[in-house]
Amino acid sequence: MNRLYNFTGKGDTDPALSPGYAAWLKTKCKPNPTDLQTFVFMDRITPKAFDEKYYRMVTQNRGLFQTDAALLNDPVTKSYLELQVKTQGSTFAKDFAESMVKMIQIGVLTGSNGEVRKDCGFVN
Repeated sequence: MNRLYNFTGKGDTDPALSPGYAAWLKTKCKPNPTDLQTFVFMDRITPKAFDEKYYRMVTQNRGLFQTDAALLNDPVTKSYLELQVKTQGSTFAKDFAESMVKMIQIGVLTGSNGEVRKDCGFVN
């Protein structure tokens, strides 16, 4: 909601959003902070498939989340997204599998070594 209706606290829209996409989102998401029922897909191209089409939307400034827009701020990440768009995801499946293996190796903190955060952005 903040990206659409109050990005900087002045009633504005996130300038990183494509104007057309922002207008479309506003037809779906009305400025009601208590609305927990409205649903939009992250990927309008292939909403029920797990594929590289999401990257196309992000490179066109049609990423649903602010974190999507942030992917374009890093030159390495931006280059990767553009490669996936250009090659129709030629390495997407392999890269995703490799990233999952790396995440598994991170390990989970248990017992007194870690905590479940009530708000992921802040330590309890």
